[in-house]
Amino acid sequence: MIISGTERMAGNDDLNSGDSEGDNFRLHLVTWNVATADPPADMSSLLHLESPKLPDIYVFGLQEVYSGPVRFLSDVVFDDPWSHFLMTTLAPLNYVKVSSIRMQGLLLLFFTKLEHLPFIRDIQSTYTRTGVFGYWGNKGGVSIRLSFYGHMLCFLNCHLAAHMNNVTERVVEFESITAQQIFNCDKAQTILDHRLVFWFGDLNFRIEDHGMHFVRTCINNKNYSLLWSKDQLIMMKKKEKLLQEFEEGPLDFQPTYKFDLNTDTYDSSKKRKPAWTDRILWRLRPKALPSDKQDECGDIPDTDHVKELEEPEEKLLELDQDLYTSHMEYSISDHKPVTGIFTLKLKKMYTTPAVHLLAEGEWSADIDAMLLYRPLQPFPSSSWDWIGLYKVGFTGVSDYITYTWVKDDEVAIDEEVIKVYMSKEEIPVRGGECVLGYYCNTWQCIIGISQPFKVHASKVAIEEGLHQTGATDKIQD
Repeated sequence: MIISGTERMAGNDDLNSGDSEGDNFRLHLVTWNVATADPPADMSSLLHLESPKLPDIYVFGLQEVYSGPVRFLSDVVFDDPWSHFLMTTLAPLNYVKVSSIRMQGLLLLFFTKLEHLPFIRDIQSTYTRTGVFGYWGNKGGVSIRLSFYGHMLCFLNCHLAAHMNNVTERVVEFESITAQQIFNCDKAQTILDHRLVFWFGDLNFRIEDHGMHFVRTCINNKNYSLLWSKDQLIMMKKKEKLLQEFEEGPLDFQPTYKFDLNTDTYDSSKKRKPAWTDRILWRLRPKALPSDKQDECGDIPDTDHVKELEEPEEKLLELDQDLYTSHMEYSISDHKPVTGIFTLKLKKMYTTPAVHLLAEGEWSADIDAMLLYRPLQPFPSSSWDWIGLYKVGFTGVSDYITYTWVKDDEVAIDEEVIKVYMSKEEIPVRGGECVLGYYCNTWQCIIGISQPFKVHASKVAIEEGLHQTGATDKIQD
């Protein structure tokens, strides 16, 4: 007996509805100037894949990704090697690429555990060129902004002007990027309007005054603190008001630039003094604006949580840095990668996805399929919304098997549940474990994921399999 859609959808048992323990979320952020190299064969230590507690979010900010004409055109059509490597590495661990943006050699990627995907909304990205008077993208910044359980977050990956004497230019470029980047959201139009901003990348700040011998001696003896007072970024933070709003953990790791390729040896030509060019900073706005008590672009908190939100505003979102370090074992570049691991402590503005999805009846390529969805929260639906069919372990939003336009293919609507048709033509004939995802075009994200369900192999696939088995048996006989 097939249970009716309304009965089966009455309980909110969606895999996304469970709370994360204590509303704490682990964020793993990596910045790396890769000097046009392709990914190494193994990045397990950089990703902390052996950790007993994997992060909820991975963010990767890369600089100098190879962007030669042929490769760059190929990357426009296909995923670049770094994106492909990270997606194929993380997808089996149940991570999904939520968003990415590239400007020539600058690349920014955001991944999340599947369970958080429907709670990441209003995703937008943009870029700013600062190279060659603002016309060339070899330098500048790329950013991704989004709402995470109703809190405004922004991630800014920069590659700023090089060379020792351009310290002021680096600050000017950063200020220009934060001023120029505008988002289509009334309550968070600029980077600095967001409740939490991460600023990272090859910021190119150097160590002034100290001679080469003194710097290397301090590094060899691990007396890093003797170099801090002449670090240009630390020095400029004392002068520039905007920089003072950003925090950074102690530089208790050796400078990450410049190394001979494929070695742990600092520039043997002795032309480049070691420096902490690769940095991760953050800015947590001290007080939430009134708009932070709802999703910044109009989403409404769960009524069950309204009382929880009536707390001091600064308690709605807190941040702790758990680790700030470099990784000397990677030598494909003249820079070493830097990792920052953070704990986000926040009060969720909502605990249920906007949409609950269900595959109705049995699915196979032999018959047209039906799915059901039920809105659980108000959301800005449009004629461009679609529902995708994904293999379990899909890599990103665009990694669907097939999709159906919600408004075009609705076949039945009642007060609670909407039924949508999906053609059998694109359902995989060999079947497999799948999920459904509802994509909201206005928010640029998936706002509901179904429980995994079985798509059965079609009769044609079964017959072909039996035929091939029979042929094999005859060969063996």
